This record gives sequence, structure tokens and C-alpha cells, in this order.
Amino acid sequence: MLDAKDHPIFAELQAPLPMPLGINGMGRIGKLLLWHHAARGSFERIVVNIGREAGHGLEDIADYLARDSTYGPLNRYIHGFRGGPVIEELDDAAGTMRVNGTPVTFLRKHRNPREIDWTSQGVSLAVDCTGVFRDPTVPADAPKGSLRGHLEAGARKVVLSAPFKIKEETRRMPEDAVTTIQGINDETYEPERHDLISTASCTTTCLAFLFKTMLDRFGIKSVLGASMVTVHAATSTQGVLDSLPKAGKSDLRKNRAVLDNIILTSTGAAKAAALVIPEMEQIDFVAEAVRVPNTTGSIVILMVNMQDDPERPVSRERINEMYRNAANGYLSPYLSYSESQNVSSDIIGTAAAAVVEGRETRVQQGRVRVSVTPGCRISPEGAFQGEGCTVEVPVNQVVVYGWYDNELGSFTHMLGERTLAIARDLGERTP
Repeated sequence: MLDAKDHPIFAELQAPLPMPLGINGMGRIGKLLLWHHAARGSFERIVVNIGREAGHGLEDIADYLARDSTYGPLNRYIHGFRGGPVIEELDDAAGTMRVNGTPVTFLRKHRNPREIDWTSQGVSLAVDCTGVFRDPTVPADAPKGSLRGHLEAGARKVVLSAPFKIKEETRRMPEDAVTTIQGINDETYEPERHDLISTASCTTTCLAFLFKTMLDRFGIKSVLGASMVTVHAATSTQGVLDSLPKAGKSDLRKNRAVLDNIILTSTGAAKAAALVIPEMEQIDFVAEAVRVPNTTGSIVILMVNMQDDPERPVSRERINEMYRNAANGYLSPYLSYSESQNVSSDIIGTAAAAVVEGRETRVQQGRVRVSVTPGCRISPEGAFQGEGCTVEVPVNQVVVYGWYDNELGSFTHMLGERTLAIARDLGERTP
């Protein structure tokens, strides 16, 4: 595992931004986002809304924050094995502590975003990490809460640590909502227009870097079709033991024991990736997912069928060279390239959106026969019949493997980068 302080993302730390960051939710991503920004010293203060009491008080919250079953102790994440305590100055009455020198305030009263008093805390940028408020069309005054409630509570910008999900299919994406991934399409964020910003998902983030590199090199017109499978670690939506599904739930497999099963499921990664790479709308893209019993460390297997172009020939060596150059160049430090023989645990903590496994890159060259006239027939043996009715097209099938730490290393670090970029712009625009 690569210590955060040794990664290029952390190489050019500057003084903390003179503004507080709001985080709503202390689940996996909320906790790890706090780790990320405390390690970097990104903000002068962090305000975390839990919305309820936890354990017997602030000491139990600090204990939850200080240790992690997947990533180990917080002090080791920040300082390596020589690190001492990094959580200090607990004040239970005020709900405050210092984490690696950063003052952190915990709010424990309100779960509805509209009722969180971001204004009195001076929070203008809030990150919602609950996974509950994903629909940008729900009004701020919805009884069960909404993402827009943060705006009414005083935040000027709201970052969602998940893909948007509009429940009513007849509704369109609001004009003030946008999906961006740092290093892919962050320029589409318009501060004067967009108040709700989704950072997509861990799988979409990995896929976007794998596919963008391919498109930048060969162009969308060379792509005949594409598909992906993610072999994904378990998440907190799954249970340790089999459970009875809720009323109306159609996917019964997610109610099976996560430690005992490989579980087929679905993913919206391709649909979300098209929001950040619009060219993907021009091709057929199929995305599937398999959940496996480990806590983190996932992989995207990307398969792309491309026309052969003599001027830009496709080979395993050229594909790997393409990813290697991108990782060392214009997509650094978000894309990484490896020639090692990795397994999933090797990726844990690695701060990269995707790590291409160069040893496993495959390029299969072949030819596809295509019928081009209405009068063409196919015999029972599968042969085309009819004069001049077929064309042989040279095709390359490219298979690329991209590792990603679906919690801290890939997604949370990229979320942290996106949050910082928005915060810097927001600070520049504040009178």
C-alpha cells in the first residue's frame, strides 16, 4: 500500500483553503473523505453532519474515525508506521476535535439536509456522502429530505459522492446539475450555472479513464462496439447473512450472504460514463457486474472491437505504450500503468482512478463478414448466399484490465481532487 504522503497527488500541498468543508454522512465514503482531506490539510476546518448520536459520545466517534478494518489506523495512513496519534483535543460538549491538526466539528441533530445549519458553520461547499439523496429533481422542502436541501440550508455548491438517480423517468436532468470526473470532463462544470455536481461512481471513474485513453488515440469512428465487466468488491448494501428482501425488490441475489457468494448484479457505469464522455452515445456499450467476497479492490475488464486502420495499426505493444504514455503524461497522476502481476489486495490504497495491468492486455485480430444487400441469404450451414452480398471487415478485439480501489484509493481520492477544484473556484469567486 502506498502511503498518501508519498503519492504525486499529495506532492504539492499548499496552505489550507481559508474555508470550511461540509460533509454529510459518515459511512464508508464520508469517513474516508475526511481521512483524505485531513491528510492533505486541504481546508482550514471540516464540518461533518452525522445527524444522530453515535455510541456514548465523541470518543466513540473518534474511535470509529481512528481505525479501519480495510485500511488500518488513520495515523499509519497519514504518517506511515512511525506516526503517532493524530486525533486530539476532543470536546464532547462542542462536538469538536483536531484530526492531523485540522479542526473538525461533528453535528449530531439533523438528518434532513434542509435542517443542517451550514450557514452558521460558514459552509459554502457541502459533500453529500449518505447515498440517500441522489435525485436532483426533488425539491428542497421534500418531507424526507433532498439534495437541494443543502442549498436551502446555506451551501452554495453541493457535491454528490454517487451518480444522480432520477426516480421519475419523465423528468429531465435539471439545468443546474452536472456529472464530472476530475481529469475527464471537469471543464464542463460551469460555476455560474451548476450548483449540484455528481462525481459518478468508482466503476464509472475507472472505466472513464480506460475508455478516454482509447478514444483519444483511435477516435470514436474506429470503435464498432464495446463492453465491460466489473468484478467488484462487496459494499455495505449487502448483508453478512441471507435476508428477506424488502417489498417490491426484484434483485433477490443482493440479499444473499456476501461472504459466501459470487453474486451477479447490474451496473450503471456505462450510462454514467456517457455523461462524462458524450461520444459513448454513438456506440453500443454493454456493462455487467459481478460482486465478490472481498472488502475492496475491484477490476474493470474493458473489451473494445475496433476497425483495423493501416495508418494506426493496433497491437498489444501499441495499446500498452498508449496507456503507459498517458499515465506518465497528460492523465498523470490519475491513470497508472503496471507491468506487475497484481492481485486485488495489491491495489488497496493506491491513489489512482485506474491501474492498467499491462501484462494482461490482449489484442485479437480477425475479419468479420457483413451482409450489405437486402437480397442476401444465409444457408443452414451459416454461409452467405448471393452475388456480392458480403464484405469482409478487418477487426481488432482489444481487452484491457484496469484495477481500482473502489473505496479510498480510486474513488475517494478522485472525489477529494474534484472537491478541492470546486472549492478553489468557489473561493476565487467569493467577494
